[in-house]
Amino acid sequence: MSDIPRRTAARTAKLASLPLGVAGRAAAGWGRRLAGGNSEEISAQMMARSAEQLFAVLGELKGGAMKFGQALSVFEAAVPDELAGPFRESLTKLQHAAPPMPTRDVHRMLVEQFGRRWSERFREFDETPAAAASIGQVHRAVWHDGRDVAVKVQYPGAEEALRSDLRQLSRMSRLLQPLVPGQDVKPLVEELRDRMEEELDYRDEAANQRAFAEVFADDPLITVPRVVASAPRAMVSEWVSGRKLSDVIANGTAAERDHAGALLSEFHYSAPARSGLLHADPHPGNFQILPDGRLLVLDFGAVARLPDGLPRPLSVMTRLALENRPDDLVGLLRGEGFLLPGTNVTGADLIAYLAPFAEPLRTENFHFTRRWLQSQAERLGDMRSSTFDIGRRLNLPAQYLLVHRVTMGTLGVLCQLDARVPLRDIVNRWNPATFVDV
Repeated sequence: MSDIPRRTAARTAKLASLPLGVAGRAAAGWGRRLAGGNSEEISAQMMARSAEQLFAVLGELKGGAMKFGQALSVFEAAVPDELAGPFRESLTKLQHAAPPMPTRDVHRMLVEQFGRRWSERFREFDETPAAAASIGQVHRAVWHDGRDVAVKVQYPGAEEALRSDLRQLSRMSRLLQPLVPGQDVKPLVEELRDRMEEELDYRDEAANQRAFAEVFADDPLITVPRVVASAPRAMVSEWVSGRKLSDVIANGTAAERDHAGALLSEFHYSAPARSGLLHADPHPGNFQILPDGRLLVLDFGAVARLPDGLPRPLSVMTRLALENRPDDLVGLLRGEGFLLPGTNVTGADLIAYLAPFAEPLRTENFHFTRRWLQSQAERLGDMRSSTFDIGRRLNLPAQYLLVHRVTMGTLGVLCQLDARVPLRDIVNRWNPATFVDV
C-alpha cells in the first residue's frame, strides 16, 4: 500500500462493508441456530469476526475512518459486556497502531515539508514508525543537537481521505449507532468533519502544543512535550515515553488505575482554567503514565478554545442538577436561549440528562465503572423515555456541545480504568461555580 487508499469509490465500498458484513454474519448465525448450533458460541464468533473487520477496515483506511474508530473507543465502556469484548480489543488497537506507510512515502513527505536536505536536521532517523495515527505516523529520531525527538509525518492523501470517509460515515450513522449507546453518531461525525481542517495543518497543532507545554511546564502531575519544529504536514517534538494508558486499563493494579484516573481528571478540568484551551481528543492512545508518575499528554490537533475557561452556564447547569432544582434549571436554559419557545422539556428530564455529569460529584470519591456508564447509556438511549434525544432538543452552541462530548468521553475513559477518583475536589478547585455562585 503506497499511502491512504484515495479513491472515493474504493473507500466507500470498504466502509460499507462494515454494517453489511455484520448483517451477513447475523443472517448466517441465525441459520446455524436454526440448525441447532449453540447460540452463545455463535454470537461470540460473530462479534469476534466483526471486530476483526472493524480494525482491518478502519485501520487500513486511516483518515476519517480511523479517526471515527478512535472517537468510538472512548465510549466502548458503555457497550454491554456481552458484546464489548472483541470490539474493545480492536478499538484499543486503533488508538496506537495501523498499517504503516512505506519508507519512500515518508521520505517524500519530509522532502516536501523540510526540503531535500531534511536528513541533515537529524543525527539519526528510525525508518520504522513508532506509532500510527489517523492522519499521520510517528518516527523516533535524534535531532541535530542530540535531543531525542518524535517526528510526526502526515499520510499522503490524508485530506481527501478524511473528507470522503466522514461524508460516508455520516450517511451510515444510523447503521453504526449500536456501537455508541447513549450517544448520537451523526453529530459526532459532523463534529469530526468540522474540526478536521485544524488537524490537517500541523502548524496549528504545533501552536496548540506549544501553548499547553508552556502552561504545564514543570507541573508536578502533567507533562506536555515541547515542539522543536513544524511544517504544514510534518512536526517534530521532544520524545517522551511512558506506559500506555491502554495497558494501565488492561493490566494496572487498582492503585495504578485510580492514580491514572485522578491525573486524567486533573488535566481535563484544569486545562480550560489554566490555558483557555481544552484537549478535545481524550481517547486512551493520547495518554501515558511516565516512570515518575506524571501524566504524559499527546496529540493536540483537536483543541477547543475557551478563553474564559469552561463556560459558566455549563457549571451552573450541573450545580442546579446537583441541588435538584428543576424549575431553576429550566429558567436558566430559557434565559440563556438553550430552550427555544415551544420546546417541550421538563426540569426532571433535564436533571436526568445531566446525571452522568452530576452523579460523580455527589461523593468525595466516585467509582467509575463500566456498569455505571452502561446504565447511563441505557437510560438516555431508551426510546420509551422522556429523556431520549433530549440533547437534540437543546439549542446549545457548538462549543458547549464539544465540551459535553469531550467530558463524556473523559468519563468513558475513567470507566474503562474502573477508577475511584476524588472528582468533587478536583472540579471544586478548578471550576468552583459547579458548587457555589461565583
